[in-house]
Amino acid sequence: MDQKGIDRINELARKAKTEGLTEAEQQERAALRREYIDSVLGSLKTQLDNTYIVDEKGNKKKIEPKSGK
Repeated sequence: MDQKGIDRINELARKAKTEGLTEAEQQERAALRREYIDSVLGSLKTQLDNTYIVDEKGNKKKIEPKSGK
């Protein structure tokens, strides 16, 4: 998500606190929030996919995803 989207989320949050939002603005805020969350989760997944654990002998081991949850 770009800075313009984040600024719009903040603008809608301020408006919601002061005067309330219309139905269209509530839907826009929900869509922008979902986009932001998906962006953060995608970045986190990419970071974890490229993370290695180095043991005391210097061996690198890729982090394995947990199974079951």
